[in-house]
Amino acid sequence: MIFRPVRTLILMGLVFLAGIVFERYQHSQRCVAAQGVAQDGLCRGIRQ
Repeated sequence: MIFRPVRTLILMGLVFLAGIVFERYQHSQRCVAAQGVAQDGLCRGIRQ
């Protein structure tokens, strides 16, 4: 009976972490497309 709320919280945490990983991947792809390098969460060396 108590397992269902715990399972829901664990699943919510995993989905949240997956969203963070996905967004970081998308950010690095956008940075590479702009001819930059993603370092420490920032895009450096962008050429315009």
